[in-house]
Amino acid sequence: MDDLRRMAVFAGVVQHGSMTGAARALGMSPSAVSQQVRLLERDGGVTLLHRSTRKLALTEAGERYHAQCAAMCAAADQARAELAASRDAPSGELRLSAPVGFARHVAPALGPLLAEHPALRLRLLVDDAPIDLISARVDLAVRFGRLADSNWAARRLGALQWWLCASPGWMAQHGVPETPDALLAHTWLGFARAGGGLLLELHGAHGATRSLRVEPRIASNNQLSIQQMCEAGLGLALMGSVDVQDALAQGRLVRLLPQWSFGTLDIWAVTPQRDAQPAKVRQAIAALHGYLVTQPGVME
Repeated sequence: MDDLRRMAVFAGVVQHGSMTGAARALGMSPSAVSQQVRLLERDGGVTLLHRSTRKLALTEAGERYHAQCAAMCAAADQARAELAASRDAPSGELRLSAPVGFARHVAPALGPLLAEHPALRLRLLVDDAPIDLISARVDLAVRFGRLADSNWAARRLGALQWWLCASPGWMAQHGVPETPDALLAHTWLGFARAGGGLLLELHGAHGATRSLRVEPRIASNNQLSIQQMCEAGLGLALMGSVDVQDALAQGRLVRLLPQWSFGTLDIWAVTPQRDAQPAKVRQAIAALHGYLVTQPGVME
């Protein structure tokens, strides 16, 4: 490392034309600059500079050596510029992991960012099973619910509301539940989990609360599949507000008991490092947050 520093000092002497000029630019004393050059000459066994009281001149060996030293300094400057660009402007490949059901939100959330920064590329990894961010080289993962303890960094993007939904066909055949207790008479779809049953915690007006346990007849480990079966008229299901807005607007689903709250689910941006996030990660997180908080049923 000392040799690299001395090479940079030597390049500075040639660039500024004097020991004094190089010392001023490098924040060193002229004697310290002179000593670094002498050490280079001693270790290399050649004279690099002809010195006089008026000026310095490169020897033939010094000219060849300086070309390599200048190239080294230019490469270092380029490396610093690359770091600055990564810090200040999104570029390179952003590797994003997201659950299957959330994948459709990636385009509207990150589309403006990609359009604004042509040097930024996106690789979307879609999987409901949590993947190891390090081994998969993931820059950013969208996760839901309670996070397991880890060394990864997490930022809360918001919280979606759980909405109780059913298809018009289901309601036409089985009726519309008007109270929480009426839910016990209906067939349920749910997320597959240990223990099987689904505990519902409802909160209504004026502090009213109700706890119910239902047993899903149909279970899946994929929320999108649950929604598809709900739209097909196979039963009731709790759906994330961001997932069903189109189905509700198009009449494929109907929201039930809207006067009752069925709870919320936190949405997280998870990264494998806590500090010095590159611009592509910082701005992607900001874009996801900005998109999500405009969606129906999502709270800050």
